[in-house]
Amino acid sequence: MSLFSFLSPKSSSVVGIDIGTSSIKVVQLAKKGGRALLETYGELALGTYAGVEIGRATNLPPEKISEALRDVLQEAKISSQNCALAIPFGASLISAVEMPEVPEKQLEQMVPFEARKYIPVPIDEVALDWWVVPKPTDKPAEFSEKKTGPQQGGKIDVILVAIHNDTLAKYQTIVNQAQLEASFFEIEIFSAIRSVVDEELPVQMIIDIGAGSSKFYIVEHGVVKISHIINQGSQDITLALSQALSIPVQTAEIMKRDPSQIGEQYKKNFESIVSVNLDHIFSEAHRLMLSFERRYNHKIPNVAVVGGGALLAGVLSYAETQLQTKVTLGNPFSKTEAPASLAEILKTTGPEFAVAVGIALRKLSELR
Repeated sequence: MSLFSFLSPKSSSVVGIDIGTSSIKVVQLAKKGGRALLETYGELALGTYAGVEIGRATNLPPEKISEALRDVLQEAKISSQNCALAIPFGASLISAVEMPEVPEKQLEQMVPFEARKYIPVPIDEVALDWWVVPKPTDKPAEFSEKKTGPQQGGKIDVILVAIHNDTLAKYQTIVNQAQLEASFFEIEIFSAIRSVVDEELPVQMIIDIGAGSSKFYIVEHGVVKISHIINQGSQDITLALSQALSIPVQTAEIMKRDPSQIGEQYKKNFESIVSVNLDHIFSEAHRLMLSFERRYNHKIPNVAVVGGGALLAGVLSYAETQLQTKVTLGNPFSKTEAPASLAEILKTTGPEFAVAVGIALRKLSELR
């Protein structure tokens, strides 16, 4: 969902940007015969810019983030300035509220007053957007700023989204300092959903395991039914390994992703440490699944895992055991066209680029 539209698209190529706490991901797409053509992509760790190890979560000022963004754009050979940028889920407030079914113009006047009940700051300090959740008989929702007009009578569910103006100003500064042109910003939840959700599945769960946090989204027919975030991610596993095994953080980060790097003396402790940390993440996912199934009387047949934590060795089998359902790696690059020689690499790296690909796809849809 886009919050603001600033500019009209000028280039035939577009760039999707995902600024995480531990790295920046960029993806450049172009249109080719109605398909999204992958032109280039890249990732740059932010640890160096914060003076900490690679893989660590950071809290950099806009100037440092802009510097890192310029560097990754150069390294990835990004040629377009026409971009869109994802805003972290944790920097937003998303609420589902029940409203009366009234004409859209009347709803537009009512929503800001209703939003005051859910937003803990003055309404004039945030950018507010909203849309009506389609009913089961309605056409499935698009992940855009379109507002589905209600039919009069009864009640409707409305999704409210708010972002503080200071947050928007921060990301606009980053874009300006990187000499880019952003036509909109989008909360990362909608970008991830766009790139990963299987349209043939009526219900799907997405688990995004980042460095400092993990996000959970349950989507039914294109509509977000449940969204949740916890302050635990893949960084916690790295730090736990480093401390328990008395090894450098960088070594722990490598071991976490590549089982062949785990020495025999570490294997037993490695599995135990990883399991303890993953247990909290997937226990929370299981709790949300059960909550959804009780409320909506629908089973979740598939869970897609994305984010850097999705690349942890053994994460899929562990998740399937905990969640008792099919678990797959999200593959956002499957919605793009790329050389066949890159297929395996893209499938492996794809989970980390779910947000960047998703927002680039949204940006690409602007091109006429």
